[in-house]
Amino acid sequence: MMFKDDIEKLLNIQLTLEQQKMFDVYYQYLIEYNKITNLTRIVDEIEVYYKHFYDSLTLAKTINFDQIQTICDMGSGAGFPSIPLKIMFPYLKIAIVDSLNKRIIFLKNLMEKLKFIDVDLVHDRVESYALLNQNKFDLVTARALGHMSLITEMGLPMVKNSGYFIGLKAQNYEEELKQSLNGIKILGGEVIDVKSFELPFSFGHRVHIVIKKIKQVKGYPRSFVMMTKKPL
Repeated sequence: MMFKDDIEKLLNIQLTLEQQKMFDVYYQYLIEYNKITNLTRIVDEIEVYYKHFYDSLTLAKTINFDQIQTICDMGSGAGFPSIPLKIMFPYLKIAIVDSLNKRIIFLKNLMEKLKFIDVDLVHDRVESYALLNQNKFDLVTARALGHMSLITEMGLPMVKNSGYFIGLKAQNYEEELKQSLNGIKILGGEVIDVKSFELPFSFGHRVHIVIKKIKQVKGYPRSFVMMTKKPL
């Protein structure tokens, strides 16, 4: 299978037969559920495997998962990037926060099919959840969730000191990042890396903006209205 070869060759991750089966279960159930509830516009098998699964797993090139135990995946939609990561690194304890209950229901059913434990599925607004879960996770991720100034204000307060926030972006991120640098500093974070990837089959360009948490700052995130009206 091309996917297995590419994961091993390009991302340096060994994929077992059991894990391959899990990705197949994931794909089949995503397509089945997508017929009744719109979770993704990408339904072609190769595209799902590369634009969703492979894209999620590129994080293993950016960060050393030996040092990561806990992840909060903000607004993960159909489970990206956290569920592909959980398939590859089963010891991970994951919290997925999404404001749309239909996505949480899909994920709950998927967790049963994959027989996963240590996955906390939370139907809530991210900013509300963040206020109650400060300084808690080794890694917080946000993929295609919104402007860097918004996602960092929601995400960084949840990161433990010396932990990481990673924004997964497509190209044309530079201006957005520039506008967010001041806010990242206010929130106690520091941009330590920007990693770029080309997906196989010319499926697109991806960027990981890696922010390290230097110190905990109280009072964030603010309300959604404040964050959008007056970015830091």
